[in-house]
Amino acid sequence: MPTAPLQPLADLSLDSALALLRHAGLEEPAGDHGSPAWLQSVIDRLVDLSSRDPLTGLANRRQFELSLAREVDRVARSGESALLLMVDIDHFKKVNDTHGHAAGDLVIQSVGRALIETVRPMDQVARIGGEEFGVVLPNCPAAFGPQVADRVRQRVARHPVQLPNGESVSVTVSIGGAFAPQWVRSSPGIWMERSDRQLYRAKDEGRDRVCLEPSAMPEVSAEEKGLLFAATSWQDDE
Repeated sequence: MPTAPLQPLADLSLDSALALLRHAGLEEPAGDHGSPAWLQSVIDRLVDLSSRDPLTGLANRRQFELSLAREVDRVARSGESALLLMVDIDHFKKVNDTHGHAAGDLVIQSVGRALIETVRPMDQVARIGGEEFGVVLPNCPAAFGPQVADRVRQRVARHPVQLPNGESVSVTVSIGGAFAPQWVRSSPGIWMERSDRQLYRAKDEGRDRVCLEPSAMPEVSAEEKGLLFAATSWQDDE
């Protein structure tokens, strides 16, 4: 039985890749079609696409978790403070039920833009999923944490979302935050859990508010102590 030619399969894969780029609103790279430089540009755009949320263009959850892991490691080594904010759109289901999912998408995009426009270029903003976002702020002193978080909250509340039918939707967010424990080997999961607890507190206390852990050096959890002792034991064995 003759073997099928490989070139059509390669062309099909390339066509699929270009279709993905077009679907995401990205243009085909300029240059000599099929050249090594052109193919590398296609690959680079696909890699970038795999780390982005298609609705907002922000980092997606996978990319965000990688950033968290790098920041946890940096804080453990350097002792510099870092703040994680979890941001959730208030009463988002009501927006979808009242105005439709297309309006909900506009609200999500608007909040994503507000976050990007409020924080520093060095900060990582991501859409975690649904109506929830995460922001990692490296080298953020404890005294500045509440100011930054409340500036984000106010920026969203001051800009209603304009809908195509002429209506506007007022949007608020609840924000919870926690600092990574300095000089302690933690984990992204523990850090997110601490921030989530503060987010739930903000929701329980009435929404449209910020709740942060009271200290930049929170109590070290039992799990973090285990990670620290495991690291110490490993170093002693060297």
